[in-house]
Amino acid sequence: MLAAIFDASQFFQWFIENASYLFVFIFMVIESSFIPFPSEVVVPPAAYLACTNTGVGGNMNIYMVVVVATLGALVGAFINYYLALWIGRPVVYKFADSRFGHACLIDRAKVEKAEAYFDKHGAVSTFIGRLIPAIRQLISIPAGISRMNVGTFALFTALGALVWNGVLAGLGYWLSLHVSPEMLFQKVEEYNKYLTWAGYAIGILCVAYICWNAFKKKKTE
Repeated sequence: MLAAIFDASQFFQWFIENASYLFVFIFMVIESSFIPFPSEVVVPPAAYLACTNTGVGGNMNIYMVVVVATLGALVGAFINYYLALWIGRPVVYKFADSRFGHACLIDRAKVEKAEAYFDKHGAVSTFIGRLIPAIRQLISIPAGISRMNVGTFALFTALGALVWNGVLAGLGYWLSLHVSPEMLFQKVEEYNKYLTWAGYAIGILCVAYICWNAFKKKKTE
């Protein structure tokens, strides 16, 4: 799965040989921004090295790996947030004011209503979105377009990223007890499939809850 994105095995080997807090931070910034990059090839091996005290990464601490990875994810999320705010938002409003936008039943009032809704309910969406594959990077875009409160965005993005990085670091710790360095990439790729399905399950449950809540509200009305 990871290998389908890019040559993950070569990067994985390079990262193990050069792991540091700086590289954890840089690659998590990339992972959390608009560039597709799997955090699974960064946090688990960094945590593994920190727990086994091997290689250059053996000088790291697993708790600091989680903290640095979370800070990197937050910086990357802010890149998407401000790109959406400064570039995406004007484009959305220009489309809403155009004839084509009106033909698609989209106007300024509806966009403003959507903004108000996300500003009100976006905190939970931002937190949950950080746990769902493919949504993790994109959730910052509607937050920026809707001008979600920066403090709220930072808090719930950091919390979601902290939970996700904690899970990945926990995987690295568990693998450090049972897996040799030679088998590390294979095992990370294997367990990443379970994490991906777990993320999709969270997404499905959230959508189901939203639909149920909307239906219940309509029925009450």
